[in-house]
Amino acid sequence: MKIDIRQNQGVTILAPKGRITIGEGDVALRQAVHEALKAGNSKLLIDMSEVKTIDSSGIGELVSAFTTVTNRGGKLKLLNLPAKVNDILQITQLITVFDVFDNEAEAVASF
Repeated sequence: MKIDIRQNQGVTILAPKGRITIGEGDVALRQAVHEALKAGNSKLLIDMSEVKTIDSSGIGELVSAFTTVTNRGGKLKLLNLPAKVNDILQITQLITVFDVFDNEAEAVASF
């Protein structure tokens, strides 16, 4: 899995492409979040538009990233959830944990 990283008005946008699954994307996502925090970025937005598949390990990694960022005084929000990912977050009630946006400008402004 590849993760593109860019900045928009002081917000670090992580855009994973591919699968966030055990042994593949979960580790890459964890490393990207930790590197962003280490670089002093506390406003993180994960653009999920290019995520094809996510499993329980990937969902766990999203929750772990949210907890890590929050515990360090930052904010983590989600952008452009694919229908399958949205369904999983709805079923698990995790949709209530994350701030979710469909528009990047609105998401960036919310920080």
